[in-house]
Amino acid sequence: MSRPPPLVFIFAVTLTGILNNTLVSPAIPDILDEFDVDPSGAGLLVAAGSVAGIVMALVVGVLADRYGRRIVLTSCLGVFGAAGILAALAPTFEFLVGARFLMGFGSAGLVNLAIVLVGDHWTGRDRTKIVGRNAAVLTVGLAVVPLVSGAVTQFAGWRVTFSLYTIGLVMAVVTWTILDGRRPETPVHVRDQLKGVVHIAREPAVGAAVVMGILIFVLIFGGFLTVFPLHLDQEFGMEAAARGLMIGLPALGSTVIAFNLAKLRRYLSTRTLALLSAALYVVAFLTIGLAPALLMVGVGVIVFGVSEGMIVPALQDLAMEVSTDSDRGSVMALWVAGARLGQVIGPVLAGLALAVMSTGAALAATAGVAVLVMLMAWFGSLPASDQQT
Repeated sequence: MSRPPPLVFIFAVTLTGILNNTLVSPAIPDILDEFDVDPSGAGLLVAAGSVAGIVMALVVGVLADRYGRRIVLTSCLGVFGAAGILAALAPTFEFLVGARFLMGFGSAGLVNLAIVLVGDHWTGRDRTKIVGRNAAVLTVGLAVVPLVSGAVTQFAGWRVTFSLYTIGLVMAVVTWTILDGRRPETPVHVRDQLKGVVHIAREPAVGAAVVMGILIFVLIFGGFLTVFPLHLDQEFGMEAAARGLMIGLPALGSTVIAFNLAKLRRYLSTRTLALLSAALYVVAFLTIGLAPALLMVGVGVIVFGVSEGMIVPALQDLAMEVSTDSDRGSVMALWVAGARLGQVIGPVLAGLALAVMSTGAALAATAGVAVLVMLMAWFGSLPASDQQT
């Protein structure tokens, strides 16, 4: 096993990966106004950045297992940064959506390959602890990036905000410098790789984790990142900087939970964490959508963050637990492909909902998806006694 990369590098890759949507969300109303697009177009704008990842996440995982992490991760970062420049220069809404689509090809391999690097070099409780810390860094990013995006959008415009995507090009250079070019000595044939992924996907726990990942990202990208910014604009008259603050608020809860994931896993199984998380999602979306006062909306947002910090890293850790060195990238890619599917379905459903109902009603309706997560956790095949010691 090669020397592990610095944790700060892994965290930086994760933070770069979340820029794909966190930079966009606070700016959605401004973008729609500039191009004179109906609010239902918000769903297309958000979904475009994720649709390519449904397939590409699996491709990236297979390639990373076959040709090594460095070449694949560097390529993903380069594509992401270059497409981000095109998005910043977009002359029309259609061009912007196309640039976001290209960004999805690059971002498909970022967050999952960061987790794969953790799985390559750490095991057991050490792995769980680092996965939790990575999730905590991610949630801090989810708080800080919308703040930056909202402030820059309000005072300089969304195009200046999108110029931050050039960090992808910088990270590509850093990745090539830090990671070694190690490849499997006797790479498995692609057909055998795919057969292995299919076999693992048939494992009940993996299948349940993937389906739950789809539903959870429908919640996050449909309800929170697509509808919520419009809700703050239409119902409370909040400008971009204030919207960024509210969108980043979940980090208060999710960071604390994610940092303590290893401790939680000592006492609570993945199934228990999923049930508790789903129940909190129900409470969060009903509160956010129906609360008449901004203070209560803020409470719902913090509850949302607690739920997110609880379940997402737990499912990622489960995926790492059932994988081996030769298929880790493929297994994690399978989970991320499901997440990308949710990231596409969620905004599309949100756009359809916004065409027929208010933002508050659409947010409250999102609680129904959280109920499905709860049912999946209860009747699915997640481990019920996998506490770590």
